[in-house]
Amino acid sequence: MVGVAGAGRVALGVVLGEGALVHESAYVDAGAIIGAGTRVWHFCHVLGGAEIGARCSLGQNVVVMNGVVVGENAKIQNNVSLYEGVELEADVFCGPSMVFTNVYNPRSAVSRKNEYRRTLVRRGATIGANATVVCGVTIGRFAFIGAGAVINRDIPDYALVVGVPAQRIGWMSEDGHKLESLSIAGAEGHHEILRCPGTDIRYERHGDVVVRLQETA
Repeated sequence: MVGVAGAGRVALGVVLGEGALVHESAYVDAGAIIGAGTRVWHFCHVLGGAEIGARCSLGQNVVVMNGVVVGENAKIQNNVSLYEGVELEADVFCGPSMVFTNVYNPRSAVSRKNEYRRTLVRRGATIGANATVVCGVTIGRFAFIGAGAVINRDIPDYALVVGVPAQRIGWMSEDGHKLESLSIAGAEGHHEILRCPGTDIRYERHGDVVVRLQETA
């Protein structure tokens, strides 16, 4: 069933965009904003002050804390908690049971609510199932985090990283294919043309900076 503002578990004062659906088992607190067409599925909890963009999907048992911002068309799979300090830009994918944190050195007996660190996941990035993102980092645009990886530092745009701690093993296209090298030139191979095998779109790498090249007619 679908919740509606002021009835069931959707509190008065929630902003529900046109066509937004909230399952009857989910809770959405007063002050939350749910964008048009967004789906909030079984046993989710969206706290007041959270802002979720249009056309997002929150899988079973997702928690979105106060102050979290989620861009449009984000996909957040089952059992993911978005804690205060986390921001997801548009088109981000969070795999099942991946983990965010917001305190770097937690102790149960020590309150560190004034020490939350911001974690930013840039547009189009993918975070694989069971990965862990240590707070205070930025994950670049269209980066791809492998399943089970541990992220403890900033990740460049388009980087493909795996392992504990995560190490870069390549580069990913905007369509989610590992980029192939077409040419290497310049000192120590720091300039490279890359190709997406799925779309044939080219990218250019200078060191750790990758940019998509404009398609030609």
